[in-house]
Amino acid sequence: MGRGKVELKRIENKINRQVTFAKRRNGLLKKAYELSVLCDAEVALIIFSNRGKLYEFCSGHSIAKTLERYHRCSYGALEVHHQPEIETQRRYQEYLKLKSKVEGLQQTQRNLLGEELEHLDIKELEQLERQLDSSLKQIRSNKTQQMLDQLSDLHRKEEMLLETNNILRNKLEEVNISLQPTWEAREQNAPYNCHPPQSDGYYETPHCNSTLRIGYDSSVLNEAEGAAGTSAQNASEFMHGWMG
Repeated sequence: MGRGKVELKRIENKINRQVTFAKRRNGLLKKAYELSVLCDAEVALIIFSNRGKLYEFCSGHSIAKTLERYHRCSYGALEVHHQPEIETQRRYQEYLKLKSKVEGLQQTQRNLLGEELEHLDIKELEQLERQLDSSLKQIRSNKTQQMLDQLSDLHRKEEMLLETNNILRNKLEEVNISLQPTWEAREQNAPYNCHPPQSDGYYETPHCNSTLRIGYDSSVLNEAEGAAGTSAQNASEFMHGWMG
């Protein structure tokens, strides 16, 4: 005679309920183990008692990896299906944020340029004034710093040029000192001709400028010139006769 069908409902007797739980738990764990061995399947089993005690079985390396695999298989397709919509929504929200930020920056820029100031109250105008003062101070500070940097560069270039000039001057002095003996030797060996060339007549009658004879008698000067010319002619005839 076979065993009768057991009605599936909660066992009211606490002891019977605990005994039934222990028997069926062990049978379920045994079946899970047999399934994993016989069919080479990855099996994970998790059981919590009514008191919260955990009983588990895993045929793989760890039940966490099996659960991660289950999560990918169960929810991965759903996430992939909703991914384009979620990504579009995210990008649209980011676009709205960037658009609002750009509009705020453009409005601030117009206010800094002195435009669209009608809707600003006293507090906002004072804040705008402080911003402009701070910007102006920063601009002047940067301008002063750049001018000081340029001045420092010019001083440095001036020092370099002076140093280069001194080096060239020293080299020139060294060259002059080294060439001084050569110049002195050339001056000592140069021929000197102190006598001017003479004419064929051996004597040349001096020519005097009559316009410079101031304070002298013209007759006396003419007689002196005649005597000098006669003497020179006689000497010339004598030399020619002697050489002949």
